[in-house]
Amino acid sequence: MSLVAVGTVAFDNIETPFGRAERVVGGACTYIALAASYFVQPVRIVSVVGGDFPVDMLDFLKSRGADLDGLQVRPNEKSFFWSGKYYRDLNTRDTLDTQLNVLADFDPVLPEPYQHAEFLMLGNLTPQVQLRVLEQLKRRPKLITMDTMNFWMDTAMSDLLEVLKKIDVLTINDEEARQLSGELSLVKAARVILEMGPKYLVIKKGEHGALLFSEDELFYAPALPLPEVTDPTGAGDTFAGGFMGWLAKTGDTSMENMRRAIIYGSAMASFCVEKFSVERLQELSPELIQKRIQQFADLVHFKL
Repeated sequence: MSLVAVGTVAFDNIETPFGRAERVVGGACTYIALAASYFVQPVRIVSVVGGDFPVDMLDFLKSRGADLDGLQVRPNEKSFFWSGKYYRDLNTRDTLDTQLNVLADFDPVLPEPYQHAEFLMLGNLTPQVQLRVLEQLKRRPKLITMDTMNFWMDTAMSDLLEVLKKIDVLTINDEEARQLSGELSLVKAARVILEMGPKYLVIKKGEHGALLFSEDELFYAPALPLPEVTDPTGAGDTFAGGFMGWLAKTGDTSMENMRRAIIYGSAMASFCVEKFSVERLQELSPELIQKRIQQFADLVHFKL
C-alpha cells in the first residue's frame, strides 16, 4: 500500500531543560516519513526545501524508502526554520523564531503516481495547501488523515472547515480540540468535531496518551512512562507516521485496527522523544519497535 505524506522538511533550533540542539533536521513531513517507513515503503514526500538542506539527510530518507519526486528543491533559497524553547514539564514551550523562507509561497505539485495514493497524510500546513493537494488526486484514497493547529483556527477557519469535510481522520491535541469545538469536555468536543466531517478523531494528550473517537466508540491508549525524555519536538508527527504506517501496511481501516494503529503511533512517538531531532528514529529496528509495542501491551493488560 502506498502512503503520501505532505508537510514541512525543515531546520530546528531546540532548547530543553536537558540540552540544546542547533540547526538540526526537523519538519512534520520528515518525522512522518521516517516513522512510517518502518511499516510501509515507499513513503512519497510532498514538501519543499532550499539549497541549504543537507544532501546526506535526503540520501538517508531515500535509504529508508522515501520517494522524493514530490520534494521541491530550490537551490538559491533557504529552508523553513523554527526555533523553540521547552520548559521543565516539556508540555510548555515558547516559539522563539519562525522563518517561512521557501514555505512562504509553497505550491505542492503531485507527480502522477502520487495522484493515485491509497493512504494520504496531510501534515500540519496551511489549509489552502492541504486543499491544493486534495484537488490533484485522481481518485479518493482509502484513508485521508489530517493534522492541524490552533494558528489555522485563528487565521484560516473557513478553509480549515472545508478540508475537514473531505477527510477521514483528524489528529489534534486536547487544547486544539477544545478551541475547534468550543467545548471544554473532550467527549463533547469530539461529537462536535465529528459532525464537521471526519469519521474518526484522534486527540493527542502528550504524556497522558491519546484518545480515538468514532461516532459510537471510544478508545484510550496510555503513553509509555519513560526514564528519560529529551526533546518532544516532532512527537505528534512521529505518532501520525506510525499510525498511518501501520494502517497502510495492513490496508485495514476498521476501528479495531485503528486501535492497533494508535498503539503503533504511540510507540514510535515514545522513541522520538528520547533524543534530539530525528536521531532516535534513524537508529531503530523492527525488533526494537516490536519490543516497545509489547511494553505497551503489557502496560494495559489485565484479567477480569
